[in-house]
Amino acid sequence: MDKRLYNISLLGLSFLFLFAAYQTIGNIEETLLKSVQNDYPSFTGDGYTSLSISYFVFSMANWISPSIVNYTGCKIAMIIGAICYTMFLVSFLWLSSFLLYLMSAVQGFGAAILWTGQGTYLTLNSDPSTMSRNSGVFWALSNISMLLGNTFVFFALHDKNDFDERTRKFIYIVLIASSVFGTLIFLLLRSPVSPYGTENERVETISFIHQIKNTMSLFLTKEMRLLNITFFFTGLHLSFYAGVYSSSIGFTKRMGSNRKQLVGLSGILIGVGEILGGLIFSTLGQKTFDKNIDSKRLSHSAVILLGFIINIVAYGLIFINLPNDSPFGETTAKSFIDPNQHLAIFCSFLLGFGDSCFNTQLYNIIGLRYSENSAPPTALFNFMQSIAAALSFYYSNYFGIYVQLILLMVSLTMATLSFFKVDKSTDKRYYEEL
Repeated sequence: MDKRLYNISLLGLSFLFLFAAYQTIGNIEETLLKSVQNDYPSFTGDGYTSLSISYFVFSMANWISPSIVNYTGCKIAMIIGAICYTMFLVSFLWLSSFLLYLMSAVQGFGAAILWTGQGTYLTLNSDPSTMSRNSGVFWALSNISMLLGNTFVFFALHDKNDFDERTRKFIYIVLIASSVFGTLIFLLLRSPVSPYGTENERVETISFIHQIKNTMSLFLTKEMRLLNITFFFTGLHLSFYAGVYSSSIGFTKRMGSNRKQLVGLSGILIGVGEILGGLIFSTLGQKTFDKNIDSKRLSHSAVILLGFIINIVAYGLIFINLPNDSPFGETTAKSFIDPNQHLAIFCSFLLGFGDSCFNTQLYNIIGLRYSENSAPPTALFNFMQSIAAALSFYYSNYFGIYVQLILLMVSLTMATLSFFKVDKSTDKRYYEEL
């Protein structure tokens, strides 16, 4: 196997096990903590608040994460980040509101250096001709995590109407073990193999203040201002499919007595959509990367257009299928149609596939435009995405699902138009350099 592809595959495998744990707990956190409150009324921890804290700290830490990655290197940074994720999961064994929120902040800090290290490592192991392939392979491998983790939850809840204490503890232990295993795999990562030189050759030591200034200067450029709109949308979409939507299904009593099991099944179908999209677009990216500028622009912008259509359809179907108060807790309220399990799960697939359309192409754009120093743009991507996710998780305690879906539709439209403009300028810039 090509050494760079080997590195990317191992990176994806590490994220697979780490996020089999984290994405699964994020998918069920609101529903799970409601069951804890039923057993222990003194516990006041809230899943949406926990996730909002996590993503807020994640967003703020992205301003210093390039300096940390620059100092430690990609591998060490990702190991530190993975340890923070594991600490968050371990805290569920001794649940208290204070510890939950504190570890949510620790996890958010770890996420910033983990994802900045990941973006840098991916770019260092890629060139323009392999960026689509590598980002697609990583995306597909890492999102198998959603299949594994949520399949486990689906079967753990077999013949159960809720998360009882014994089931909760079993889930905690298995997910912690998965997170530890993923962290250990990071130790096997090899030095990046880049056509532009090694990591040490390409990344010079830059002062903390200078790195912040570089990131801020990039943040204010015209291209990055446009990309920020697309980054922001992905954060709103992320919080919706990763925490709000599946919980809303589980809270809708008209879905049937097995609605809690549907929370895990929803996560599985989201993962299927993510994986299928990653595999398809990595293949398309390889086949359409040639010296024909129009062909390449179709490769990126057509995928984004497909993502726009898929997401609009998903939002519309969810709008008529779920009651407005479904994000808040158990509800018997009516929706526009009788809540349908099959339609709900189909929408889960659409949300995952639509997400992969945007994220794979954003990785491509960052890799093509900023190949010489990808840490700052990766950090800005994470900053905008996570600040949007934090905002979304916060207002999920106040806005019904209808308002949330309208906000998603508006931001999706703006994100799509912004990406088209950036992609067009990227095409011209790249082919002028050939």
